[in-house]
Amino acid sequence: MKFSGIYALVVLAGLSTAQTPDGFEPQVTPHLDVIFGSKEVTPGLSLTKSDTARAPTIGLKAQPNGTYVWMMIDLDASTNPFNPKQGKPATYLHTVLRDFKASGQKTDSGVYTLTTRATGPVAWFAPAPPAENPPHPHRYTHLLWEQPENWVIPQAAQTQLQTGKTAFNVPAFQKAAGLSAPIAGNYFNQTG
Repeated sequence: MKFSGIYALVVLAGLSTAQTPDGFEPQVTPHLDVIFGSKEVTPGLSLTKSDTARAPTIGLKAQPNGTYVWMMIDLDASTNPFNPKQGKPATYLHTVLRDFKASGQKTDSGVYTLTTRATGPVAWFAPAPPAENPPHPHRYTHLLWEQPENWVIPQAAQTQLQTGKTAFNVPAFQKAAGLSAPIAGNYFNQTG
């Protein structure tokens, strides 16, 4: 039996497109707007180190009305950053910032920006994948969670943030931190 091209398009149109990389857990479908300077990140966009030297602006298309936690991780790091081939593949925690709220600003593309004055619990650490032979892109993944009211980071989650940056386990952190599923995500690629 032969399927028509129209049938295939209808089936594909019905599938949700994840904003996080294939195989990553937790899988996130809603889009988190991530903007480096004037570059808006679409999932899988390639960016340079100079593009991402400063922390991005993040936001949502829908009017945000809560408080949020934002995380950026590198899914393609190595347990040996000085000689990546000698290490094992590992997720590296770059940044976790809390207390994001609506800024009252909207970009030209209709994104409600989120801002925070917090510098932690893990301060901004720009992407810096090492030069590798052969070169391969690192997938820098962004996640946004609703921050529970009066949120105090439990000790188990604090320990993960302080001691487990290499081989970071997002689902374990989410559970230990008392966070629900992420409400939005995105990712970009960068090669060292």
